[in-house]
Amino acid sequence: MMKKLLFQLDTDNQPSVFDTVVAYDGGADHVIGYSHCVPDMIQSMVEGAIFTRSGPNKKFTALFIGGSSVTVGDAILDAVKRVFFDNFRVSVMLDCNGCNTTAAAAVASILKSGSVKGKKAVILAGTGPVGGRAAVMLAKEGARVAITSRNLRRSEQTCQHLNDRYGVQIEPLEADSREQRIDQLKDAQIVMATGAAGVRLLETTDWQDNPSLEIVLDANAVPPAGIAGIGMNDKGKQVAGKIVWGALGFGPAKLALQRQCINSLFEQNDLVLDADAIFTLAKTVI
Repeated sequence: MMKKLLFQLDTDNQPSVFDTVVAYDGGADHVIGYSHCVPDMIQSMVEGAIFTRSGPNKKFTALFIGGSSVTVGDAILDAVKRVFFDNFRVSVMLDCNGCNTTAAAAVASILKSGSVKGKKAVILAGTGPVGGRAAVMLAKEGARVAITSRNLRRSEQTCQHLNDRYGVQIEPLEADSREQRIDQLKDAQIVMATGAAGVRLLETTDWQDNPSLEIVLDANAVPPAGIAGIGMNDKGKQVAGKIVWGALGFGPAKLALQRQCINSLFEQNDLVLDADAIFTLAKTVI
């Protein structure tokens, strides 16, 4: 039996230890990591993957694109796909900083409570990898989505990139203070916090006293919570008339999803697991 080889193309100084562990847990026999990856260096690496095994054995080679830069990761995926032709291709997964699997698990968990179509969803501190991907997924489910940032220009740039690339309409908002964040949530049904670790975005009363909110999710797994009053292990819990999710409430689903994605890479040689494909899978398994 051919060994299952996963080539980890990471945009950072060193390949992610987290992604390496999950890759082995997902079924890879060997994980070969490369750092400082950029689109210009991809062609020869992909050619090495697609020309070395033939026929049904091609499925035992796969690519994983990771690292902290989603913009560079997107460009690497585009570069990888340009090298493929006919059956000279291998399966590839994009999950920079876990953005696709984390966002997919979070949004799929929200969807367990019902449709989000027509509802307003606000992603607090949403200009990062997870917030941006979650915004796109919610928008494609029919929600009216807005992303906040302390700097309006940064929010505008993020939304413009997401709208252009994914064909959605996400609204940029400025929320430089607690008061601004409370104001932006006045008519929202869903709020999701995806800010940096250690940054408190909402106090308990900010969301518990909001009569329009239905679902509150905090993606921060490092104390203190991004949204006060939500426990890290809260899993669809009813609090003050809202459904709340903590980071560890949907975190196991994220890990299971990432492992399942890795495993599926070795089932065929032409699978492309981008944000859309990962979200589609998440909705079937969560």
